[in-house]
Amino acid sequence: MANNDFSWMNNPALKNIDASKLQMLMTLADQGKGKSQKELLPFLMAAASQTKSSGKSFTNEETNLILEVLKQGKSPEETAKIEQMVSLIQKMKQMR
Repeated sequence: MANNDFSWMNNPALKNIDASKLQMLMTLADQGKGKSQKELLPFLMAAASQTKSSGKSFTNEETNLILEVLKQGKSPEETAKIEQMVSLIQKMKQMR
């Protein structure tokens, strides 16, 4: 994957997030690329579980910051998809 696909990771707003967490996020993004929406939710839930067990989970503040950076420059439709995915993940967490 080309480095410019992850240019959002160079956003100064993310400077206080541990580099190993960002690297892990980049790896997950690469693995999730090309998955359908139906495949993506189980993938994200498994990734969240794996992340938590590795001890490198993201704080709520870090997660919100990353999501805001990801939404920058996106169309309203793309932003809505991101927000919908976040909402689904939150609902899944509540069901546990």
